[in-house]
Amino acid sequence: MDPMENFLLAPKIKPPLDSAFRPAALATRAFAKAVREAGPVPVQIALEQGDGSVSHFKTEIFPSSHQHAGANFRHIERLVKFLLWSRGGHRIHFVGPAEIGKRLQEHFTTTATGKFDANIMGERIYEKPFEVVCSPALPPERTRTTALGRHTEGCRIGFDLGASDRKAAAVIDGKVVFSEECLWNPVQQSDPQWHFNEIMDSLKNAAKHLPRVDAIGGSSAGVYVNNRVMVASLFRGVPTDVFNSQVKDLFLRVKKAWKDIPFEIVNDGDVTALAGSMSFNENAVLGVAMGSSEAAGFVTPEGRITTWLNELAFAPIDYNPNAPADEWSGDRGVGAQYFSQQCVGRLLPVAGIQAEGGLPEKLKHVQSLMDKSDDRARKIYETIGVYLGYGTAHYATFYACKHVLVLGRVTTGPGGTIIVENARRVLREEFPELNIQFHVPDEKEKRHGQAIAAASLAKI
Repeated sequence: MDPMENFLLAPKIKPPLDSAFRPAALATRAFAKAVREAGPVPVQIALEQGDGSVSHFKTEIFPSSHQHAGANFRHIERLVKFLLWSRGGHRIHFVGPAEIGKRLQEHFTTTATGKFDANIMGERIYEKPFEVVCSPALPPERTRTTALGRHTEGCRIGFDLGASDRKAAAVIDGKVVFSEECLWNPVQQSDPQWHFNEIMDSLKNAAKHLPRVDAIGGSSAGVYVNNRVMVASLFRGVPTDVFNSQVKDLFLRVKKAWKDIPFEIVNDGDVTALAGSMSFNENAVLGVAMGSSEAAGFVTPEGRITTWLNELAFAPIDYNPNAPADEWSGDRGVGAQYFSQQCVGRLLPVAGIQAEGGLPEKLKHVQSLMDKSDDRARKIYETIGVYLGYGTAHYATFYACKHVLVLGRVTTGPGGTIIVENARRVLREEFPELNIQFHVPDEKEKRHGQAIAAASLAKI
């Protein structure tokens, strides 16, 4: 029996193709309500990043003598999982009951999903040992934000690297004068030189349409620190030793090849959020891109980008203990299985649809059925929309967002409208207090918004 079972509430608005969905947003709220009635025990958590940034988070749990105290650890572990992948950190500071802190330490050293997180956060991203520190007080909060982007002057190149295609655009004073999209399959490639050559080819094609190149900005799925690749699914085909020796500094090589002109590459989710913020002139924007996986980014209420990871593909939004497992981390109920082509592929057999080929081909098949008003295809989009509504409510616990920008290949066509309509319904009927607005870019913004935002990253 799952210790959280008493708090795993069925949603008021049920996803048509997933009756077992148990939203994290409802579970955490039900847990918090019961804790308040029982007499709460405070817990404080801090995540420390490699640059010394420290972010705080507070929650409450049941007294150890309470009948529902068995749910305490599961509640804490799921919150820490979300915090790790949204904010990042190689060191967790824990202030709370000693037995919970000890179990948290054991989780990251003995369980498969915990060891995955510890390895990625410690060795891969921050290049420091990962640890959970139990102490009587948290270190002071130190947050860093960056006024990245919004530089439109001059002749610039913007690029975006996805798992199935890469895009590049030439931009003069904020106006796109050329753009192209090329299909590629980087995940299967083990030679970093292949990646370098393909990226350079796109940049050179864009440069042909500019009188000069003053700056280059790019976005890609993954974690990037000072233009270095720390973790990126695009390079999953590269052996670890080769990744460390040749991929981590790949974009420094690209910068050098362009005579060290101003160059910035960041997570594609952050550029998505920045593009939305620039487009509708609002801040407090959470961007969610549903592509081959889920990408996310955040622009603060002050219009800045944080040092947070925003890798919500690995952040849990479904607390059903039998939720679908992520193929990479092995964890269940995380965003990649709900807001991506992977979700479409997962829901196909449930909807009674047969489709051949890989995930991009399956998505195209569903989109073609949707164009014919196929009810089976509609149910897939309705299900994703319900996921998005409850997922957004959970995201709002961690992000001070007032706007959610929704885009990506999964949202293309009439199905995207259905997704957003259902997400809005969930927030309206279940979480009216949140007052969050959904935005979907128009076709021009989809084609050029990301490129303009990416091109604007580097300051001349």
